[in-house]
Amino acid sequence: MKDILLILLLQLIYVPVLTLRTIFLVKGMSTYASLFGVIESLIYVFGLSIVFSGEQSVVQMVVYAVGFGLGIVVGSFIERKLAIGFTTFMVNLPAKNESLIAELRQEGFGVTVFHGEGRDSIRYQLEILTKRNREDDLFRIIEDHEPRAFIISYEPRKFKGGFLLKTLKKAKKTS
Repeated sequence: MKDILLILLLQLIYVPVLTLRTIFLVKGMSTYASLFGVIESLIYVFGLSIVFSGEQSVVQMVVYAVGFGLGIVVGSFIERKLAIGFTTFMVNLPAKNESLIAELRQEGFGVTVFHGEGRDSIRYQLEILTKRNREDDLFRIIEDHEPRAFIISYEPRKFKGGFLLKTLKKAKKTS
């Protein structure tokens, strides 16, 4: 019974570490990715050695697999809480909503406004780059002002310059 609980615990640690390693790798943070890779491989080898030592218990193998699945849930939760990186929002509006734009800027979001042609009318598009941990705030503000706004978000891989980077550099200098 002790081995089964240990296997489950190892999987609940292993898979979130694997998740974070993958995220850091994708985000280009190779130092963190390699550190998590070392931890991941140690846990992996240790866990497998327990499963395959002595008699191979079907229960241990099933617990290993179930632990992996539960670890994915835990890893996803941790990733959402850490919210590493940035998101770009493209917000399409039927009219130029000055109060929305003003509130977004007042809340520290950099907003670029574009004027364009939709199928039936003139449209306005807001382009907003934000840290992922501010996504919910941004979405709430947009929803409060424009509940029918068409919103697309994506994760930029690289960027240079602009309002957000200047703001982040100022924040680093003051802290």
